Amino acid sequence: MIILGLSDLHGKSDAIDKLQKPLKKADVVCLSGDITNFGGRAEVEKIMDLVGRHAPCILAVSGNCDFPEVDAWLDEKDMNLHAGVKAIDGIHFLGLGGSLTTPFNTPNEYNDSDFRDFLEQAKAGLQEDLPMVMVSHQPPVNTVCDRLSDGHHVGSHVIYQFIEQYQPLVCFTGHIHEAVGTDRIGKTHIINPGLLEKGHYAYAEIDKDRVVVEVRAY
Repeated sequence: MIILGLSDLHGKSDAIDKLQKPLKKADVVCLSGDITNFGGRAEVEKIMDLVGRHAPCILAVSGNCDFPEVDAWLDEKDMNLHAGVKAIDGIHFLGLGGSLTTPFNTPNEYNDSDFRDFLEQAKAGLQEDLPMVMVSHQPPVNTVCDRLSDGHHVGSHVIYQFIEQYQPLVCFTGHIHEAVGTDRIGKTHIINPGLLEKGHYAYAEIDKDRVVVEVRAY
């Protein structure tokens, strides 16, 4: 299975046309939040329509800069992974939207206790015999993928603990624009492609026990 991860589109659609070829080759495209820039229904519909012209299967979570209408639209289209699980071709996709509290009072913020509750809700839908891919706007703490430019780590301890315990094959994340890169928690590959308009997306290829993960330029 080929999975593409797009993060932090912030309502800007120019990059999507440049991604036509990789999007068409992907089995699943995962959007890990901030699909809009403080937008709602009209804004998410515009972006997802553009992605959907090239991608056969799209799953997504909202980010801290997405208003509740984004989640509602994703629910209507059966694309929303937040606090839930969807199985595709023998792989579970589990999602977590929103972010930890920021200094900017954005519309979709939580604390780690909330994240724990969401993950408890999501994991109730897991089957033990299926591998898992995680899509989380907020990255786990103490990784390449949650490090600010000043070196501080601002990820979630609860997400780290969940990954450590359940070992998804891959965790697609975003939120921290400058924290582009890949890391590992045990066997789990963590990948943050950063702000989409800066020219990168996440690529993962899963073939049974073989997992290839990398940040690619478009």
